[in-house]
Amino acid sequence: MSSSDRSHAVDVQDAKTYEVRTYGCQMNVHDSERLSGLLEGAGYVRAPEGSDGDADVVVFNTCAVRENADNKLYGNLGRLAPMKTKRPGMQIAVGGCLAQKDRDTIVKKAPWVDVVFGTHNIGKLPVLLERARVQEEAQIEIAESLEAFPSTLPTRRESAYAAWVSISVGCNNTCTFCIVPALRGKEKDRRTGDILAEIEALVGEGVSEITLLGQNVNAYGSDIGDREAFSKLLRACGRIEGLERVRFTSPHPRDFTDDVIAAMAETPNVMPQLHMPMQSGSDTVLKAMRRSYRQDRFLGIIEKVRASIPHAAITTDIIVGFPGETEEDFEQTMHAVREARFSAAFTFQYSKRPGTPAATMEGQIPKEVVQARYERLVALQEEISWDENKKQVGRTLELMVAEGEGRKDGATHRLSGRAPDNRLVHFTKPDQDVRPGDVVTVEITYAAPHHLLAEGAVLDVRRTRAGDAWDKRNAARAVKPAGVMLGLPKIGAPEPLPVMTGSGCGCD
Repeated sequence: MSSSDRSHAVDVQDAKTYEVRTYGCQMNVHDSERLSGLLEGAGYVRAPEGSDGDADVVVFNTCAVRENADNKLYGNLGRLAPMKTKRPGMQIAVGGCLAQKDRDTIVKKAPWVDVVFGTHNIGKLPVLLERARVQEEAQIEIAESLEAFPSTLPTRRESAYAAWVSISVGCNNTCTFCIVPALRGKEKDRRTGDILAEIEALVGEGVSEITLLGQNVNAYGSDIGDREAFSKLLRACGRIEGLERVRFTSPHPRDFTDDVIAAMAETPNVMPQLHMPMQSGSDTVLKAMRRSYRQDRFLGIIEKVRASIPHAAITTDIIVGFPGETEEDFEQTMHAVREARFSAAFTFQYSKRPGTPAATMEGQIPKEVVQARYERLVALQEEISWDENKKQVGRTLELMVAEGEGRKDGATHRLSGRAPDNRLVHFTKPDQDVRPGDVVTVEITYAAPHHLLAEGAVLDVRRTRAGDAWDKRNAARAVKPAGVMLGLPKIGAPEPLPVMTGSGCGCD
């Protein structure tokens, strides 16, 4: 029985409530689904929507990569201090990468925190909360190595039709802008049989799309000594009946081999989408970042992918203003962007991260120079994204109907879905009932830089087991208190070109 099913048996009037606040990368998103599952398995129920910290247990799943991550955490903890004073028995827990990094500092700065746990022992949260309650003192437990893969823990998935599946944790790279390997440890691969068993179980629950997750997802196999393990895994996913869409994030160019490209092209349910971080187009900067490829290698991979998968949508991450970046270096990045023609790019302004080699490098770039370069890059990518989207006009596409991805759908009488290449498409609402997870066929009539429109009538509607699973979940929720969202990204690519400062998530 899943954790969600177990929680149905709890008397919700007497049960304690919880809220999870999530920051950072997809690994944290996945971890938060597990934290919710663990709490619900222990008898907690989600706090009502809009509670804003007014819960019996508030959990912060933190990121150590984003700019001022610690200030943001302590600011949020400070706002909860008076609420905790007024609410006897309330508990606050802090986990994730910042907890792994700062450990005792968190309780020293915020002594009202009850539990601090790390990235390797999220499964201990319910026990630590109970121990803190009984002993009436803060519990700090930071495991130095992985105790259990996140996917093996109970779960409370945000989507009825799409799911994350962790295939590895940790990272063997030493990128100078990234602290994540120090916090999540060396790469550890999960057994292929366990991965496939989890996917089959998810499909049995109605899931039709999975995203394979790892900090260097295509390095899968390095821990078990098989360089072709990832391509074999993709092909094995293609043999799972009922699994309609397979995605993965995020691959590293170093490990992107020809057998992976062949597996993508030859496995029908592996989607024609690739998110591969470039970080910089300058060989000099890439060397300073300790990225193990150069511009020619990166562009060569893209050329091979497009030759095998002509309609593939390729997205990337780029850092602007890395220490020592010259105008010539930046122009090399602009050149690479023009050559690659990404459908979208997630661009970041470099800023120092304590504990990373780049933070103490000479040649830190003035903020105004970084901002000017960033704006030029965004303008170029915006133009390319729009041009690439215009090529979709007139195409007939199958969309998986999405939940909550069209902010204006109510006003425009549209629904939204994801194309196979993960582009977001808003389409005219058909007369018949359509549910998230169902599949519709539409013709694209208009392109904007970050979305497509299908303004004509829907050509076909295919009701799916995933849609049935969505119906079942909503029926179950109707008899429970309204849930509170975790603030997690949706399955699929987030909005491109965020106006952000930072060094990127450092997980790829």
